Amino acid sequence: MLSTVEKIIFLLAVLASLYGASRVALRISRIIRRGQGKVDWSLVPSRLVTVLLKTATFAPVFRARPLPSLFHGLVGWGFIYYLLINLGDILEGFIPNFRFLGEGVVGNVYRLGGDLLSVGVLSGMIALAVRRFVLKPPSLTAREEVFLLPEARAGIRRDSSIVAGFILIHVGARFVGQSFRIAAHAPDVWQPAANALATLWQAWQPSTLVFAEHVAFWLALGTILAFVPYFLYSKHIHLIMAPINFLLKPQRRSIGELSKLDFEDESLEQFGVLRLEELGWEQIMDAYACIMCYRCQEVCPAYNTGKVLSPAALEINKRYYLNKEGARLAKGEASPQTLLEIAIPPEAVWACTACGACIDICPVGNEPMRDILDIRRALVLMENDFPDQLQTAFRGMERTANPWNIASAERLNWAQGLNVPTVEQNPEAEILWWVGCAPATDARAQKTARAFAQILNHAGVNFAVLGEAEQCTGDAARRAGNEYLFNELATANVEMLNQVAPKRIVTTCPHCLHTLKNEYPAFGGNYQVVHHSQLIWELIQQGKLRLSDTASNEGGQSLTFHDPCYLGRHNGILNDPREVLKAAQRPLIEMQDHGRKSLCCGAGGAQMWKEEEHGNERVNAARFRQAQESGATTLAVGCPFCLTMLSDAAREAQSEIAVLDIAEVVLQRIAR
Repeated sequence: MLSTVEKIIFLLAVLASLYGASRVALRISRIIRRGQGKVDWSLVPSRLVTVLLKTATFAPVFRARPLPSLFHGLVGWGFIYYLLINLGDILEGFIPNFRFLGEGVVGNVYRLGGDLLSVGVLSGMIALAVRRFVLKPPSLTAREEVFLLPEARAGIRRDSSIVAGFILIHVGARFVGQSFRIAAHAPDVWQPAANALATLWQAWQPSTLVFAEHVAFWLALGTILAFVPYFLYSKHIHLIMAPINFLLKPQRRSIGELSKLDFEDESLEQFGVLRLEELGWEQIMDAYACIMCYRCQEVCPAYNTGKVLSPAALEINKRYYLNKEGARLAKGEASPQTLLEIAIPPEAVWACTACGACIDICPVGNEPMRDILDIRRALVLMENDFPDQLQTAFRGMERTANPWNIASAERLNWAQGLNVPTVEQNPEAEILWWVGCAPATDARAQKTARAFAQILNHAGVNFAVLGEAEQCTGDAARRAGNEYLFNELATANVEMLNQVAPKRIVTTCPHCLHTLKNEYPAFGGNYQVVHHSQLIWELIQQGKLRLSDTASNEGGQSLTFHDPCYLGRHNGILNDPREVLKAAQRPLIEMQDHGRKSLCCGAGGAQMWKEEEHGNERVNAARFRQAQESGATTLAVGCPFCLTMLSDAAREAQSEIAVLDIAEVVLQRIAR
C-alpha cells in the first residue's frame, strides 16, 4: 500500500521514535535502580501465569466502580489487541497485495475482533472522557487542601487529555481507514461496523478512497510513533509497569508486613526514608505504575473523614517529581528535596491508620502505606520528630513492655476467679493463648479475655498463658515508626517463645496475630497462629462447643460484624468470624463496607495512642454510622482496639447498639 518514499519516511520515523523512547526508558531504569534492595527474579516463574491472567482480564480493576471499570476494560482489551493489529497493518503497508492472517477462518476472526474492539475502545474512551472532563466526579481528584505539586495538579488534566486524544485518533483513524478500504474494494461481513460506515463513502472516487486510506494509515500509526516517547512520561506507562509490578513485587506474608532494619550494620547511616532514592526500588516503580485513578484515596479512612492524607496524591507527586527531576536521580545525584517537601506533608504522614485499604484496592499493585510507614521510621529514628502523645505509649513499652504502662505483676489480674493456667503450670498445653496488652490491662477488653477463657474451659481446651512473661508484640511501636523499640520487643519475645515452643498460638487481637505470624519470622520466630474466631469455629465444628438456638426466637434481634483491618484485609480471615456469629445469633447483616473493603475503626497505625489529625469527622464515628445504617441491634467485633473505638463511638452517638467481641456473643449462646 505504501510507496517507496512513504516506506523510507516510516522507517526513519520508527528509528527516531525508538531512539527517543530508549533514552526515556534508560532514564527510568536508572531511577528505579537507585531504589534500595534487589529484585528477586526467582519469583517470576511462580507468578507468571497469574500475572498474565490479571493483565488479560483486568480483574483487579473490577473490584470497584463497575461501569467505569467496564469502559476501562474495553479500552484496555482493545489496546492489547491493537498490538497485533498494528503489526498486521505495518506488514500490509510494506508488502504489496498482502493480507495479514489471510482470508480464511483465522483471518476472518482476526478482522471481526479488530472491528468489535475498535468500536469498544472508541465507546469506552468517549465514556471515560465525558466522565473526567464533563461530569468531573469528586472521586477523580483530590480536595484543594490535599498537597499536590503545582505541576501535578495542572498536569493530570493535560496528560489525560493527551492520552484520550491519542487513543481516539489512533483507533478512530484505523477504524475509519478500514471503512475506506472496504468502500474501495468490496464489503467485508467480518467487519460489520466498518462495513456499515463504508456505506457513507460509496459515492467517493476510487482515487479519493485510496488517498483517504493512506491518510488514515499515517494518522493511526503515525500517532503511535509520535506518542511512544511521551508514553513513558505519561500515566499510560502503567500498561507496562503494572504487570511488572505484580511480577516482581517482593514476596510478603501480608500486605502489612514491613521489612526488618539491621541496627547491627554499622555502615548504615540512614534508617527509614526521607528522600526518593531511599525508598525501595519497588516503591519508586509504584510511581510509574500509578494510573492516577484515585481508588486508594476513595477507600482511605483518613481522607474520607476530612484529613489531608491522600495516598493517591503521594504516588502522583512522586511521579511528577520524577518527570521533573529524574535526570538528576538517573545520574546518581541526591534529591534536592525531601519527600515531606515534594510528596506528602507531615500531617498527612501521621493521619495514616495503616489499615492497608490503599494497597488492597490498588489495581496496579502499589503500596503507598509502606512509603508512609517508612517515612515515619525516619522521622522517629533520625529526626526525633513525632506527635508528643506517642511518647506515653513508647515510654510504657520501654519500661513495662506495654503501652498502658501497667506493671507485669498485674498482667493476670483479669483472670481472677477463672481457671487460666500459665505455661509453668501447664507446660504441655496444646494451645498457647497470647492474651495481648489490651485484654490484659484495659478494663473493657478484659471482658473479652474473661469470656474467651470461659469458652476455652467450657470446650475442654488444653491451654496456657504466659502470664507475667508476656509483653507487647511491638505492633504499635512499629506502625508509629519506632522500629528500634519494635526490634527490642520482637527479639525478646521470639527468644522467649522459642524456649516455650508452643504448638499453636491463639490470640484475640489481630494486631498480635499479624505480628506473631507475619513479622516475627524475620526475627527467627515461626509459629502457627490463629485468631480466636478461628479456634471457636473449629471447636464448634468438632462438637466441643455447642451453642443454643434461642437467638432465632428473639424477635427484632440482629447482628452486624465489623471486620478488623488486621484480621480481614491484612490476613484474609473473613469467613470464620461470620460462621461463628451465624452459629451464635441470626440474622447477620452486612454493613456497607465489609470484608476486605471494611472501613477502619480508626485505631490502627498507632492512632490509638495519639490525637486524631484534624478532619471533619472521627474515623470511628464514620464506621459506627455504617453500623447504625445496617439496622442491627448488636455490633460484633474481633479486635480489642476496634472494641474500644466503636464502644466510644456508640457512647458519643448515644446509641443503644450493643458493641461486643465475638467471644462475648458466643458466651451468651453457650448451651448450658
